[in-house]
Amino acid sequence: MPSSTVENYLKAIWSLQAQGGDELVPVGQVAEKLSVAPGTATTMMNQLLKMELVDYIPRAGVSLNEAGRRAALRVIRRHRLIETFLVEIMKLDWAEVHDDAEVLEHAISDRLLERMDEMLEHPTHDPHGAPIPTSQGEIPSDGNAILSECRPGDYTLKRVRENEPSFLQWLSGLGLKPGSELTLVERNREADTLSLMIPNHSEPLQISLPAAQSLMVKARAVSS
Repeated sequence: MPSSTVENYLKAIWSLQAQGGDELVPVGQVAEKLSVAPGTATTMMNQLLKMELVDYIPRAGVSLNEAGRRAALRVIRRHRLIETFLVEIMKLDWAEVHDDAEVLEHAISDRLLERMDEMLEHPTHDPHGAPIPTSQGEIPSDGNAILSECRPGDYTLKRVRENEPSFLQWLSGLGLKPGSELTLVERNREADTLSLMIPNHSEPLQISLPAAQSLMVKARAVSS
């Protein structure tokens, strides 16, 4: 079983690859995501290469090979199932489970994880709306769009990509969680904000572009 450090690097590379369309990821981006020095990240790239988990080209970047991808998805599955367990069974706040899951994902056994999965009745998404990889290492493509890139219309919030507790608590205060409905009214290009209508709010809500970039939505059909 890979060490917790190796698993964290694999997760970081997987996440950056997913954002960049599976292109080579600059090692500097990996270092920034993990808050380590570039030289430290470079040393780990060579270790991952020796472990046959990545394809690494110095000064060009790194990408997961098939073995690295499977290993990364195993960690992501553990993390997202643990978050779901902490919220659904332990009744913890969805805004505050990420850090606990970061620790527990490296500690629990596969047997315990699969028991959690059974108790949760095999959830497909975590409390933030992120898809949970299967035990076979498959992860569904959900077709969600980034709210900041959407046209005005009616949408359902499907996923929140930001893990910062204060941001999640702010969303909760607005009544916005995965499954919530909203209407994108317009974009103020001068202020770089979006105007949203949210159920139980009589006035439009203005949110910043960075906030909207963390919200994944799906278009909602409006009944005639």
